[in-house]
Amino acid sequence: MTGALAAAVAPLRRLAGALADLALPGACVACARPLGRAPGPACALCWSRVPPLPAPLCDRCGHPRFDAPAASRCRWCDVLPPTVRAVRSATWMRRGGTAAALVHAFKYDGWPALADGMAARMAALRWPADVVRERACLVPVPLAPVRERERGYNQAACLAHALSGRWGIPVTRALRRTRGTASQTRLTPGERQANVTRAFTVDPAVSRALAGAHVVLVDDVVTTASTLLACAAALVDGGARIVSCVTFGRAPAPGDRLTTCE
Repeated sequence: MTGALAAAVAPLRRLAGALADLALPGACVACARPLGRAPGPACALCWSRVPPLPAPLCDRCGHPRFDAPAASRCRWCDVLPPTVRAVRSATWMRRGGTAAALVHAFKYDGWPALADGMAARMAALRWPADVVRERACLVPVPLAPVRERERGYNQAACLAHALSGRWGIPVTRALRRTRGTASQTRLTPGERQANVTRAFTVDPAVSRALAGAHVVLVDDVVTTASTLLACAAALVDGGARIVSCVTFGRAPAPGDRLTTCE
């Protein structure tokens, strides 16, 4: 490279570096350690502290069975209606844990780029063969319009688009909210269910694409499953034949052993 060309290119390189500094933090958004050469806003150590749910898992609902006899009834499955085929989550969501810190940064601190690392772990989940064969599209859980404007993005839609490239199926934003709902974070299970009852409907413009389809509902976290079940009911009412669900995090249920949680 000639001296004149190098001089001309140098400002562009500095600008590119400055833009990269703006796009990525200098420290991990979960643990505040220096990022070094990490390709995204979270460090490799934090991603290593997001272990998969411990096996064995229920084939239908994806919840850890621990020491339960194989023939015993899965308590988590009891909340699922027949129209929900399977549910999967990538990791535990324990209060104060690394996964919770990543989700907080993703949802509330303005780091949608975390969706790629989360989706990579969601894409690696094992499903029943019929789900893999039939899944036709990914449907993100919608945010209220005012909340999406405030946040600048819908985290579930970010995950769905990141999964779409890995699974090779399209994203269909088929659901919309019929009314605003309170944050689920501090609500009891009963309050969560009441909060989202009849809060979702299928957009008539895309209902034809759902007709008779097996769709996969996408969200960041499942706690009591009230939101997922309300969305699944709306999708079936809108024409879907059956629904499966996938999330990054899953809150432990009462009685779950947390020794493997980070």
